Amino acid sequence: MLRIFRFAILYSISIGISLPHAIAESFSATVVGVSDGDTITVLSNARQFKLRLTNIDCPEKSQAFGKRAKHFTSDLAFGKTVLVQGHGTDLYGRIKAEVILPGGLSLNKSLVSEGYAWCYRKYCDDPSYFTREEEAHRLRLGLWSQGDPVAPWTYRKLRRRHRSH
Repeated sequence: MLRIFRFAILYSISIGISLPHAIAESFSATVVGVSDGDTITVLSNARQFKLRLTNIDCPEKSQAFGKRAKHFTSDLAFGKTVLVQGHGTDLYGRIKAEVILPGGLSLNKSLVSEGYAWCYRKYCDDPSYFTREEEAHRLRLGLWSQGDPVAPWTYRKLRRRHRSH
């Protein structure tokens, strides 16, 4: 883990990303791209940063509600100036972040509340995400309107197994 952290710092310095942006600081940015429901690109100080929304996992684009999650994220955030609250980087070099929309709503929490994302239990330590997921499930919102939706981490694991055979 320490090797990954050191690599992230050295890589960030080598490509000119200021450390506060890459590690764990808040900064203002404009959303300029939406890859999927939980991955966006922002522009800050003439630099683009790819963000992975923390504490959540949206369906893959090829899953039911994957495209809807992307559209929901785009509708709420694209072209808007947001507050990015950085929480380090992931293995792919993306900044893990909570994104606060104009008006103070959390994009991450909104995705879970509306049924477009799961609380990413493996990495989440904020109980409000669990509560939001339970409420969306109870109300059968979004992906919870299906009988038994497959979590994205399970879906990815099954796809990897299928490809290896």
